[in-house]
Amino acid sequence: MASASGLFATALVVALMLAGSSTSRAARHLADVTPAAAPAAVPGIPAVPKPPVPTVPAVPAVALPPMPAVPTAPTVTVPPVPQVPAATLPPMPAIPAVPAATLRPMPAVPAVPAATLPPMPAAPTTVPNAALPPMPAVPKVTLPPMPAVPKVTLPPMPSIPSGVPMPFLAPPPSA
Repeated sequence: MASASGLFATALVVALMLAGSSTSRAARHLADVTPAAAPAAVPGIPAVPKPPVPTVPAVPAVALPPMPAVPTAPTVTVPPVPQVPAATLPPMPAIPAVPAATLRPMPAVPAVPAATLPPMPAAPTTVPNAALPPMPAVPKVTLPPMPAVPKVTLPPMPSIPSGVPMPFLAPPPSA
């Protein structure tokens, strides 16, 4: 129950802070107080008469009934927690001793007889000469001459006046 009231209090504080930090009320007040500038007259268009602004009737004051008294919570007496009687436990039984076991001796591992392997065949020292078919001749291809590229003169580069920022010369942004 205490955590729910704490959460509600936190939510209430956050809501009040958000409502208080909003600038919409101040902007609305400034818009209501500041007189609007008259629009400039456009030649050739007749002026439109402004319609009369209706008056808003005053809201009568209403008396609210008094707030009812909040009843006080009755005090509750909690009965005391009964004492747990001290219990005596029986003694722990003795653990029987494990008899010593005699193990039979480990059998001897038989010896592996020596094996004789056949001799490794000798690798040939010379590679047999293989005759490859002759390479076919590549036909000669003649290309037509490249057409001449006409010479183009470019207009002079306009100079940039001093004091104009150049974005590509700006230092990189710091990370």
